[in-house]
Amino acid sequence: MARPPRESFELVVSFPVPPAHLYAMWLHPVWHGHFTGGAEAIVTDLVGELYSCWDGYIEGKNLTLEADRRIVQSWRTEDFAAADPDSILELLLEPEGAGTRLTLRHTELPPGTAATYRQGWEDHYFVHMRPVLAELGGAPRPA
Repeated sequence: MARPPRESFELVVSFPVPPAHLYAMWLHPVWHGHFTGGAEAIVTDLVGELYSCWDGYIEGKNLTLEADRRIVQSWRTEDFAAADPDSILELLLEPEGAGTRLTLRHTELPPGTAATYRQGWEDHYFVHMRPVLAELGGAPRPA
């Protein structure tokens, strides 16, 4: 019996800060927590290091980090079955005027989950990120 195929999706959004700021803030525990509306985040800017977000609901490992351009992480939630392999999260950061065009590719998700996680990025990250980053006006303040 063949297994259902893994699922994927891509989102493209713009933010009013330069790629360097968005990159640094994504990999900073305090700022990452702000992006999620205050949920605890344990993140680092080192390849091979583990991270945990949303008070432990999300966890994974930094696989590839290209400063100010690209973040690739393994990614899973508590909702994944123990037998499910990690999914892959790729963030591409491209200059767009004074801001950043963020392309989020989420691949290798368990069958039947892509629509839920796609909406989750909007509801639990982007909805919080937009006002935080707009308030900064392109210059993150020290944590």
